[in-house]
Amino acid sequence: MEFEFWMLLGIPLFFSLGWIAARVDIKQLVSESRTLPRGYFKGLNFLLNEQPDKAIDAFIEIVKLDPETADMHFALGNLFRRRGEVERAIRVHQNLLARPDLPLEQQHHAGYELGMDYLKAGLLDRAEETFNGLVDSQYGVQAQRALLEIYQREKEWKRAITAAQGLQSSGAGMRQKEIAQFYCELAQDALVHLHTDEAMALLEQALLSDRTNVRATILIGDVQLAKGDVEGALMTWRRVEQQSVPHVALVAARLMDGYRKVGRPQEGVNLLRSYLAEASSIDLIEVVFKAVTELDGAQAAKDLVVEELRRTPTLLGLDKLLEARMMDAPPEVFDELSMVKNLVHGYTQKLARYQCGHCGFKARQFYWQCPGCSRWDSYPPRRTEELNVMN
Repeated sequence: MEFEFWMLLGIPLFFSLGWIAARVDIKQLVSESRTLPRGYFKGLNFLLNEQPDKAIDAFIEIVKLDPETADMHFALGNLFRRRGEVERAIRVHQNLLARPDLPLEQQHHAGYELGMDYLKAGLLDRAEETFNGLVDSQYGVQAQRALLEIYQREKEWKRAITAAQGLQSSGAGMRQKEIAQFYCELAQDALVHLHTDEAMALLEQALLSDRTNVRATILIGDVQLAKGDVEGALMTWRRVEQQSVPHVALVAARLMDGYRKVGRPQEGVNLLRSYLAEASSIDLIEVVFKAVTELDGAQAAKDLVVEELRRTPTLLGLDKLLEARMMDAPPEVFDELSMVKNLVHGYTQKLARYQCGHCGFKARQFYWQCPGCSRWDSYPPRRTEELNVMN
């Protein structure tokens, strides 16, 4: 390609055009900055000097003059809520809603943020009322999620079911596992009041929602037991193994008590020992240990614990071994074993915890819903030490 000297003339031309464009942008920027209200810079100054109350007052004055600054208030309100200054967040969003000329979309946005403020503050009645007013808005899905959280906190399980079903219908994800748990909560309450037929109907609904729900199966066995059908309860509890082998430990005591009631305790021990061989568990060992001690004596119980300790070495297992040794220990050895056991037992109490797989919250007892993060089915049915050994 032959070089043309006239091309050199284009270089200064393009440079000049770029310089002019840059000057125009700078002038526009300066012009826009001059149009900002003085209250904006005043509010920023208050924020930088850690005077949030005065900053809020300054920003509210800006909104009265210019509704376009509402987005800044949303950011400020969220900042206060995250910092735990919920009263200030409520004040920001209430003042936004008080504007009669605020666009409808921003009204809904402010209403949603105000509902979240109330929820954070624990004002559940106000939060519920606010979110109910947003169900048909563009914030409908978020409002339904918040309502679902409120109904769970208030233990309004029927309303929680309706809210979860509404979320499913809106395409916001499957909620079948949670719905099954809500039915279980209702069934458990009915069972406490000896409304066995109602409880059974609710548990059938739970299994229709989630066939793998172990809790529903366990509770069906409880209902059958309450009706006097021990054999039926035993058959139901045995189905837990088909759903989740580790969860068998949760029904071990029920199974053993049931087999005692029907006069077949040895069959119960044999069944639980087969479960133990399939999935070792400290809770399962505890039940089998007591049953073997009653039926076969201290030596058989000791052999059982030694076998399990070799297979899964844990301090919790060692605690049971020391207990077995103390049963037939001579007086001169008993005191020493008792001292060692007390030391080991004191330490194992810190290890004998269930731990949420989502937030890590630890608890002495097993929960279907984590007290820390409110997640359902987040607790593995094994103690923390067992999980550490397995990993």
